[in-house]
Amino acid sequence: MIRVAFCCHGNICRSTLAESVFTYKVKTLGLADQFIIDSFATSTEEIGNLPHRGTVNKLREVGIPLVPHRAKQISLTDYGKFDYIIGMDTANIRNLNRMLKRDPEGKIYKFLSFAGSGRDIADPWYTGNFDETYDDVIEGCEGFLKYLEEHGELHN
Repeated sequence: MIRVAFCCHGNICRSTLAESVFTYKVKTLGLADQFIIDSFATSTEEIGNLPHRGTVNKLREVGIPLVPHRAKQISLTDYGKFDYIIGMDTANIRNLNRMLKRDPEGKIYKFLSFAGSGRDIADPWYTGNFDETYDDVIEGCEGFLKYLEEHGELHN
């Protein structure tokens, strides 16, 4: 199993969007049985809250089912449960490294690095632009799938 944790600040916008989009993509490709996919916050601000209405609306607009989720914070215990801990922006990466003992096993990645970019995925909590965030998430998911395929981790 490939165990993936998407992480953002509050776990109600970007990481839940990425969790739902990536879950949909691997199901569509017939690869769902190869993955455990979840999402987490680096902060405690939104713990217990449902995904942001902008995330829900964007997923509905593009016909991707929302993975049922309530925001939760990542912990050191979670570090041992995942192979890939994927942060959405530079601040997430900094916080993940601090929270997860400087990533001794090299599991923390910035999402768009899989697409060959150092860009952050803009936080729609502040920008209000869920379309742009969705496009970035699609780019990250496609890059991540390509990365996994190139590294021989996917089995058809």
